[in-house]
Amino acid sequence: MDMRILLVLLCFGWLISAADAQTLKSGDTLSITVLQDPKLDRTVVVDPLGEIAFPLAGHIRARGLTPVALENILKAKLKPNYKDDTLDVTVAIANAPKEEVPEEDLKPKVFVTGEVLRPGSYVVRQPTTLMQAIALAGGFGPYASKKRIQVRRRAPGGDETIFVFNYRAYEAGADLEGNITLRRGDVIVVPERGLFD
Repeated sequence: MDMRILLVLLCFGWLISAADAQTLKSGDTLSITVLQDPKLDRTVVVDPLGEIAFPLAGHIRARGLTPVALENILKAKLKPNYKDDTLDVTVAIANAPKEEVPEEDLKPKVFVTGEVLRPGSYVVRQPTTLMQAIALAGGFGPYASKKRIQVRRRAPGGDETIFVFNYRAYEAGADLEGNITLRRGDVIVVPERGLFD
């Protein structure tokens, strides 16, 4: 009986360590909670470049890290903003992309990340503008910088073009050309608001 209990405990410990050892990849949806500041709690998606955006921490390379390693990086970046020495940050994988989804990969997608309400990948079957994609993602989040929105477009050769869009100017009727039509694979980055935004 004691041997069976020990065996069950060992298997349980191995499963926990295997979950901790899982590395993050593009497309993973992460649930991040900050015990000391619940308004920072959010769900983020690891973008195609392997990064996440998080308030007060900026852009962080997450691909290849374990959730525990990402927790440690977030703690280090957030620590200067809090007096409490024991900052408690938890990173959990909400859902990971399935390994074999060839049909899903064939659908034309754009990726919306950063300060939007529902970051993630969105299938676009018809011509879609930048503002339409932001609307699909639920609109701007509370910390969004509306003057520095980026569309990152990678060419087949690997070169990346970055388009910058000022929503404030667009709203005033000035930057109408900035609301570009998106292409498959475009990454929309809505950065967090800076001190002077």
